Amino acid sequence: MLTTIDVKATLKAKIGADFPDYTILGACNPPLAHQALLAEESIGLMLPCNVVVRTLADGAIEVLVVDPVASMQAVDNPKLGQIAGEVRGRLAKVIEAV
Repeated sequence: MLTTIDVKATLKAKIGADFPDYTILGACNPPLAHQALLAEESIGLMLPCNVVVRTLADGAIEVLVVDPVASMQAVDNPKLGQIAGEVRGRLAKVIEAV
């Protein structure tokens, strides 16, 4: 599943603001998200599904992701730690490939 939010275009259209290239990709893995939600229904607020791709002032491209293990530690549920570890491994492969 993949969604795209073009922050630059949205800010321009909604409030007339100029902003550098900044895109938020929703890269949720439905089977892993389902496992996490079954383990902890309120975890939807903390799912590490977003990937940010932005242009820096020097023209370089930066790709950012949240460490799922760190974000899931806020909830005391060992099942989430296992799932977060799987997600962390997958995100690391994506970042390495970029």
